[in-house]
Amino acid sequence: MGDKRMEKDKPDNSSMAKDMKEVKYQGRVMERMNTNEEVKEKGKEPDPKQHDK
Repeated sequence: MGDKRMEKDKPDNSSMAKDMKEVKYQGRVMERMNTNEEVKEKGKEPDPKQHDK
């Protein structure tokens, strides 16, 4: 019943962002994120799974 509504919300090109507005928003969010060095300076541990090989 609600499947068609769910399909409508999915992007046509399988990208993570639906449109350029969302891409720009995500860019602003990422600009405000702390770097690993900034996280370490605050006495915290950066996400270790990013560095596992």
